Amino acid sequence: MAKHPKPEEIVTKLRQADVLISQGQSVADAIRALGVSSVTYYRWRREFGGLKSDQVRRMKSLET
Repeated sequence: MAKHPKPEEIVTKLRQADVLISQGQSVADAIRALGVSSVTYYRWRREFGGLKSDQVRRMKSLET
């Protein structure tokens, strides 16, 4: 069974992807470097795209 990353880890991975893309890598290469599928990347981007780590923690605490 696959491990589900914590929201803070997802935000970190999205930031890593942003850095790689800004350095000139293609989105596909950045996604591959993260070790996730493109579907997962875009789902994360939609859900966590503009958030910072502390905002993600707050959002998750409000949901529960």
